[in-house]
Amino acid sequence: MLLLLHFIILINVKDFVLNDNSTMTSLCQKGYFPCGNLTKCLPRAFHCDGVDDCGNRADEENCGDTSGWATIFGTVHGNANNVALTQECFLSQYPQHCDCKETELECTNAGIKSVPEISSNVTLLSLKKNKIHSLPDKVFFNYSELKQLFLQHNCIRHISLKAFFGLHKLQILYLNHNCITTLRPGVFQELHHLIWLILDDNPITIISQQLFTGLRSLFFLSMVNNYLETLPNQMCAQMPQLNWMDLEGNSIKHLTNSTFLSCNSLTVLFLPRNQIDFVPDKTFSSLKILGELDLSSNKITELPPHSFKDLKLLQKLNLSSNPLLYLHKNQFESLKQLQSLDLERIEIPNINTRMFLPMRNLSYIYFKNFRYCSYAPHVRVCMPLTDGISSFEDLLANSILRIFVWVIAFITFFGNLFVIGMRSFIKSENTTHALSIKILCCADGLMGVYLFFIGVFDMKYRGQYQKYALLWMESLPCRIMGSLAMLSSEVSILLLTYLTLEKFLVIVFPFSNIRPGKRQTLAILIGIWIVGFLIATIPFWNEDYFGNFYGKNGVCFPLYYDQTEDIGSKGYSLGIFLGVNLLAFLIIVFAYITMFCSIQKTALQTSEVKNHIGREVAVANRFFFIVFSDALCWIPVFVIKILSLFRVEIPSTITSWVVVFFLPVNSALNPILYTLTTSFFKDKLKPLLRKHWRKSIFKTKKKRFSASIVWSDDSSLKLGVLHRITLGNNIVKSIS
Repeated sequence: MLLLLHFIILINVKDFVLNDNSTMTSLCQKGYFPCGNLTKCLPRAFHCDGVDDCGNRADEENCGDTSGWATIFGTVHGNANNVALTQECFLSQYPQHCDCKETELECTNAGIKSVPEISSNVTLLSLKKNKIHSLPDKVFFNYSELKQLFLQHNCIRHISLKAFFGLHKLQILYLNHNCITTLRPGVFQELHHLIWLILDDNPITIISQQLFTGLRSLFFLSMVNNYLETLPNQMCAQMPQLNWMDLEGNSIKHLTNSTFLSCNSLTVLFLPRNQIDFVPDKTFSSLKILGELDLSSNKITELPPHSFKDLKLLQKLNLSSNPLLYLHKNQFESLKQLQSLDLERIEIPNINTRMFLPMRNLSYIYFKNFRYCSYAPHVRVCMPLTDGISSFEDLLANSILRIFVWVIAFITFFGNLFVIGMRSFIKSENTTHALSIKILCCADGLMGVYLFFIGVFDMKYRGQYQKYALLWMESLPCRIMGSLAMLSSEVSILLLTYLTLEKFLVIVFPFSNIRPGKRQTLAILIGIWIVGFLIATIPFWNEDYFGNFYGKNGVCFPLYYDQTEDIGSKGYSLGIFLGVNLLAFLIIVFAYITMFCSIQKTALQTSEVKNHIGREVAVANRFFFIVFSDALCWIPVFVIKILSLFRVEIPSTITSWVVVFFLPVNSALNPILYTLTTSFFKDKLKPLLRKHWRKSIFKTKKKRFSASIVWSDDSSLKLGVLHRITLGNNIVKSIS
């Protein structure tokens, strides 16, 4: 154990050596890092890419974030459980089902219900995974040589005040994964040499300062996943040597200025996954040598500007997953030795370069949005590299998305434009239906316009997107494009719902007079556009409530949401996608199921009615495939929104494919499904093509024959012209 402490002290000294590389970093431009002691600088993307770009492998070193005490915890904690034992046993008495090696006894999962009688020279006793429910007074009194005691996974409920009496040499005690609810003050008072105390996964609700009386040598204390709500004042008063304290996963709500007042030796403090909502100004003022502080996954909304003022030697700070509303510009000013800073899932509205500049030794930084990396240009590793849509360099990070945005934009815009032109040129018997199709094409065409602009701005910001990301997402063009995409998708799905209901009335009620006329159809179409326009523009009305609704990502489409999103935008997004759109989709599905059932059950009498119904059925079938394509596009959206509603983490790459690929593909396919492949369109198009073909042949032949005319005199000219014209007419007649 002395070797273990010596090892920890050595690492402690090594980790707190002051390394000032600010001079080298200042030689490199923003987003670049130095190659060790060389003057060569490389971009962040070259860090740990498997290629020795520096020449001295400096860019392939320190690939993992080992700041703080993560590696030490893994080594020491693992050694505490995996004890290396020799072969010979020096114990004269021990239970039959136990394994003995030297003076160490392993009685794991042996069905033991109480502490057994063992030789007094035992030094290690493991009673893990047994059925011990209580520890009476002086139960270990005869084992004065015991140094390590493992009692985890026993469901121990009661520990007497004098249970550990006589264990003056005990150094490691594991009581985790039991059923302990309370620990009486002074229960550890005989454990003067205890270094390691593990109380994880017990339903402990209250601890007092007197509980740790006698633990003068305690180095490591872990109380993970208990139910602690408060911590005693001067937590470390009875543990002056405490170096490592882990209180993760409790219900601690408040910290005071005196909570850690006597924790002068503390170098690691873990407080993640608690209910802490506020940190007083001088909470950590006494932690002069603290090396790692973890406050992640709490409910902290505000941090005083000088919260970390006295943490001069802090190497790792984790504030991620807190609902922080604001970070002061000098929040990290005193953290000169900080190497790793985690701010994941934190929105920083006032972010600026000066906020991170004092931390010259910072090597790893983690943000909610990759675009924040431009405000910490001197940091070697900045995460995330992308939000699934955009990257540090480009608005569209994926080359496939970059190509498809142009392909789908072209197909969507010109395909719908072609259908509008052909529908206007070719007269239809059902003019109201043709009008609805053209209006639907207009809505889908807007999606093509939206994609064209995305492609244009992607080219504009290519290679330097990080400089303009924040300005772009907050700009008016981004918001207009987002509202245009929202208008297109909402009008499209509402129109499909109307067209489905129209066919529903024709097929299910063929003899009724419930049919919208031209005026009614026009009024409905105008109403749909008004509703779509309102849905798209409502977020502009109150930015305090909705926030930047369309500026959550580089493509300006408000599909996803996370826990830091504004309440208004979160509710509105859910209302649109899981309210309006899901209801419309369910109506369409129900209508088509009813139509098919009606067709099967209805006995048609006259051939005239049969032909009429047959035509409507053919149209309904075609619209079924249209709706099926819509389902393929909308179901991923519904799934994403439902999963996000249940706080399921959704990979950002999935969101990007849904936004850029699935939704626009629907608009691109609609012209093919409801016009270009219809028999009506084919029948009307064939005569037009045949007529155009004849005219082109006639003009070609006429030019060919005219070129061979020999201009001799007037009489021969007339005869030649008449001859060529007559010959050309005969050829055209023979072809037709």
